[in-house]
Amino acid sequence: MYPTNLNKIINLFESLPEDERRETLVSYADNPKKQEPREGENFDLVDVRKDEECTDTVGVYLHVDKNGRAHIRMTRSMTAILCKGLEGSTPQEILDLPSDFVTRIVGKELVRIRSQTVYYVLTRIKSICKVWLHRQRMAQVA
Repeated sequence: MYPTNLNKIINLFESLPEDERRETLVSYADNPKKQEPREGENFDLVDVRKDEECTDTVGVYLHVDKNGRAHIRMTRSMTAILCKGLEGSTPQEILDLPSDFVTRIVGKELVRIRSQTVYYVLTRIKSICKVWLHRQRMAQVA
């Protein structure tokens, strides 16, 4: 149901008591540089914008390798979990992903505070994957 990397993250967070869950979330949020675009990387699609749903400008960078696997980079701290969890998934797997995993990671107590950002960014990631898939289908028809 979930990509392998995301399932590992879900299992980790579900095994943690609430206070350790928060500390682990903060740890992920403190390492956003690891998920940002790196010098020399090429991307198939780039979507950088500031939307009403988010106080910061968020960049979503997608590269799909020759094996059809997605590699996502982001410029926002709480999105590191999504980048790590979706690494190596296909764009279609990302589109098909149910969003119920957010509460499994964040926990019910924190879901009201931080989850809107994660849901919003997941929607952006799905959107860029949908555009990529559409372009691939159009290229095959041409």
